[in-house]
Amino acid sequence: MPKPAVEQAPTFDPSKDLTDFADIYKHFEAYDATDQKGRYLHWSQLKWRVPKGEAVNIWKAVKFKRMSLMKPLRLKDENGLKFSYCTPHSMEAMLHQVVTLAGGNVGEFDGSGDSERIQNRFLVSSLIMEEAITSAQLEGASTRREVAKRMLEEGREPLDEDERMIVNNYLLLKYAESIKDEDLSIDQILEFHRIATLGTTENNVCPGEFRQDNEIYVEDGDGNIAHQPPDYSSIHDRLLLLCEFANADHSGLEGNSFIPPIVKAIILHFMIGYEHPFRDGNGRTARALFYWYMLKCEYQLFKYVSISKLLKEKPKEYGLSFMYTERDQNDLTYFIYFQLEIMLASFRELESYLNKKATSFQEIAEMLDKTKWGDALNFIQKDLLKKAVKNPGRVFTVKEVSASYSISYNTSRTYLNKLVDFKLILSSKEGKTVIYIAPSDLGLKLG
Repeated sequence: MPKPAVEQAPTFDPSKDLTDFADIYKHFEAYDATDQKGRYLHWSQLKWRVPKGEAVNIWKAVKFKRMSLMKPLRLKDENGLKFSYCTPHSMEAMLHQVVTLAGGNVGEFDGSGDSERIQNRFLVSSLIMEEAITSAQLEGASTRREVAKRMLEEGREPLDEDERMIVNNYLLLKYAESIKDEDLSIDQILEFHRIATLGTTENNVCPGEFRQDNEIYVEDGDGNIAHQPPDYSSIHDRLLLLCEFANADHSGLEGNSFIPPIVKAIILHFMIGYEHPFRDGNGRTARALFYWYMLKCEYQLFKYVSISKLLKEKPKEYGLSFMYTERDQNDLTYFIYFQLEIMLASFRELESYLNKKATSFQEIAEMLDKTKWGDALNFIQKDLLKKAVKNPGRVFTVKEVSASYSISYNTSRTYLNKLVDFKLILSSKEGKTVIYIAPSDLGLKLG
């Protein structure tokens, strides 16, 4: 079996390691919980950046500073060692940024001030589709994004397992949102997994069932062991404790402990990865649980943010953030830092996406304002025309428009028929189904 990819950090026990306190204390002024750039370095990163002969003592000084900030949790590894985390200054700054962004809405975020209800609903549907696709690609699905998006928009049945995984992820995120007001339970974790893996066969997965053996370990990208999960026989009891943690009041009020909601969501994500309760689909289940808790805490903007897209772009860093925690006395701070970096990058991508969408929509809106139809069309109809101009010959259906914009079939049909009445799109029949077609001369007609 391959060897572990990350070196175990020297353990630090103040009751034993402060006998030679002078050797450690002399480094207190120069070294803190983070380095001068605010980075929370693991031993395997720090030892190359300090004088070799003093590396261990410097590490102990750093650990002393960290332990003075550390907040232990009731969650433990299979050997009984508690997980813990701390919030150094650089993390507090990142949390402030994420909380400021995540507590807003789309209109505030893109600077437009436009909080039109239907536009927000459309963006929710569109971006949840993006997250569903990327989450599946992170797990190995190879379906092209354009094909996958069209499948979700049209509501067609998946043609293979890769497409099935994408549909499952889409349904999973919708389910996470639908139960955001409920407490977490074993049954809900199993339902998360069942939705994520239904109709797939990877690693002989059994949808909605815990693994029944220990013949599984997580590898990094180089074939090394990243993680050996706890014994399968303890999964049920350990997840009960995780549910208790998820449902506990960590508001800091009335004498209870305070855990920032974003940090708590990240910890839930980590713990599903650590417990690895299923043969496959653990990552998708963990990310759904993260979204569930963020929405539960009313961080609505997370409905629009694709975490998986950036995780897919940084698989090595993602794996290392897990391993650093395990190889340093269950210090979750490494994983929390990494996830916060991903969130902030995701918000930057969201801003870019919204600006691009706004510019594209504004172009078609300005074209329409100069025509006799401009004032007679709503946001959805204008957006459909934007798609039609870009893709002559494109086919729309009532089912697709209903799903894409979260409106009823009747409303969808009314909007499309009005465009037909204005002779902006064409209608035809395929069997009993009415289809709506983007004409090749639409751009000229609007121009």
